[in-house]
Amino acid sequence: MAAPAGSVSGESFSLGTFIQKYSDVIIAVTLVMIVIMMIIPLPTVLLDFLICLNITIALIVIMSAIYNEEALDLSVFPSLLLVTTLFRLALNISSTRLILINGYAGEVITAFGNFVVGGNPVVGFIMFIILVIINFIVITKGSERVAEVSARFTLDAMPGKQMSIDADLNQGAITDEEAKVRREKIQREADFFGAMDGATKFVKGDAIAAIIIMLINIGGGFVIGMVMRDLEAVQSLQTYTLLTVGEGLVSQIPALLISTATGIIVTRAASEGNLGNDLVKQLFNNERVFFINSGVLALLSIVPGLPGIPFFTLACICGFIGYSLHKKSIVPDEVREEEQESKERAEATRPENIVSLLQVDPMELEIGYSLIPLVDTGQGGDLLDRIVMIRRQCALELGLVVPTIRIRDNIQIKPNAYIVKLKGMEIARGELMLDHFLAMNSGTVFEEVPGIETIEPAFGLPALWIPESEREQAELNGYTVVDAVSVLATHLTEIIKQHASEILGRQETQNLIDNLAKTNQTLVNEVVPELMGVGEIQKVLANLLDERISIRDMATIMEVLADYSRATKDTEILTEYVRHAMARQITQQVVQGNTLPCVTLDPALENRIAGGVQRTDHGSYVSLDPDSMRRMTSSLNAELEKLSNMGYQPVVLTSPAVRLYFRKLVARSAPGIIIVSHAEINPSVEIQVLGVVRL
Repeated sequence: MAAPAGSVSGESFSLGTFIQKYSDVIIAVTLVMIVIMMIIPLPTVLLDFLICLNITIALIVIMSAIYNEEALDLSVFPSLLLVTTLFRLALNISSTRLILINGYAGEVITAFGNFVVGGNPVVGFIMFIILVIINFIVITKGSERVAEVSARFTLDAMPGKQMSIDADLNQGAITDEEAKVRREKIQREADFFGAMDGATKFVKGDAIAAIIIMLINIGGGFVIGMVMRDLEAVQSLQTYTLLTVGEGLVSQIPALLISTATGIIVTRAASEGNLGNDLVKQLFNNERVFFINSGVLALLSIVPGLPGIPFFTLACICGFIGYSLHKKSIVPDEVREEEQESKERAEATRPENIVSLLQVDPMELEIGYSLIPLVDTGQGGDLLDRIVMIRRQCALELGLVVPTIRIRDNIQIKPNAYIVKLKGMEIARGELMLDHFLAMNSGTVFEEVPGIETIEPAFGLPALWIPESEREQAELNGYTVVDAVSVLATHLTEIIKQHASEILGRQETQNLIDNLAKTNQTLVNEVVPELMGVGEIQKVLANLLDERISIRDMATIMEVLADYSRATKDTEILTEYVRHAMARQITQQVVQGNTLPCVTLDPALENRIAGGVQRTDHGSYVSLDPDSMRRMTSSLNAELEKLSNMGYQPVVLTSPAVRLYFRKLVARSAPGIIIVSHAEINPSVEIQVLGVVRL
């Protein structure tokens, strides 16, 4: 059925839509046609149009470079530079063929050779040389150097930018999605400037090729004119020199514009789609570019001596494209105002999102206003970078992925104080003096220095706050001196290690299991969910972290659980089996050299503990009378004190059967104690018993 008069069936034709839809085909065909131009002779009319098109493309590129706010706005530029250079070389070959065969290469070249330089080959030759020098030595050489330096500095700056993103993510300033976008942008910038470093060689090679082509045209044309066309020497030189100069000028002017655009781009990426899509999307997005070019081309069309039809045609095309883009981007002010008012009304009437108030941050660090410079990078604060390193350290030492630590300022606490919270509850606090250093007596101090007495927050050791002027003297006197941000970072690290078992939840455990499944899917499938649930695995891991045993080797842990979880579901017993399998790791943590200085339990005490074990459906516990507990605790403290006075860490060696239950008895009275069994120590280690705990 015919469509009604005055209407168009289907969607109305849009040049912009057509170009966008078939951009990849257009670009592919264009590249093939450029290569064909080098082989097949072109009519002079078509060559005139293509030369004008070359000038138009150069104008569009330089205008786009001017209006772009950053380099990635024209990330397709390295590929575009190659295409325009190839197109310009194809025009050089086509015009050279016509000059040498016919002694005529169209109106544009003739006009540039006669009108622009006044028909004087010497003037034209000098102008051409000047343009080549400007392009090759000044712009191209400078752009090449800037691109090289930009590529090197962009690559060197990548780690710092990545750390900055991680710091913002830790602080909560950006979301995970925003961090991902910023990381991708950094990678694209590195790819872009790396590509630009190589792409500038195209412009350099094009300038060299122009000089060689000019010499060939003049020399070859002079010989052809005299030998084949029977021209006199002066007439042959005059004819071919003017044509060569005209051809050189019409190729060097666009080359100069492209080189300038190159310099603009590199002094201020990678593509996301194919070349056609990126080219159309990034070049056809600003109507002002095409309006300006339309005016310039219209002006050139009325200049006497220049062919007006090609320039006027292209001026109309640019004007039409600009008008289409402008019409497409117009949004009436009334519509924008109405949308804004509707949005404000909807926001005003929307009920408060109560659910968001229920969110509790896993870890928080609240600081007084005097400590804000620690997190302000503009004032030299590097606490955010320190937190990133703390999370990396905990991942390496404990195998635990510490969640994002939210940093907030709190005016309700002392200006120089800080509070660490876990799941919304305070677990530690301390005070810092930013303009002072913390000096701790390491046992080698032979002369004291004046300072403000305090307690080191991480380990509770006596210390002094000293001014920076006393730092060097304190170090000479044997003190260990650290700055304020290091004190906070050390305290935060120790807190994370102390509460690692609380930080590890079911979701974190699932993430660890998923990570293991990437390389050992069979093992994971054997354990989860057939033998154990995520909650049971989480309890085993928490038991290990509670005694600062790294869970980084998840494969070994899961293998032990696969072997023994069929026999028992008691997570405490399973934890002991895992510890036996991790004997090398535990030995490395407690052994000094190849010797283990420790205290042991009296056999009578071990028998008493083993006999007092009571097992229930909810786990096992040890039942000892209060008097026995008092005497055992007193003996243990005495032996550990002797061990500490000798310079050794507090280690108690027990039999495998009572290790778990002895730890339950002394967990509160001696929280920092290390309790290991004979099954967790390598046989090659020499055990040095320095005391015995008795009843």
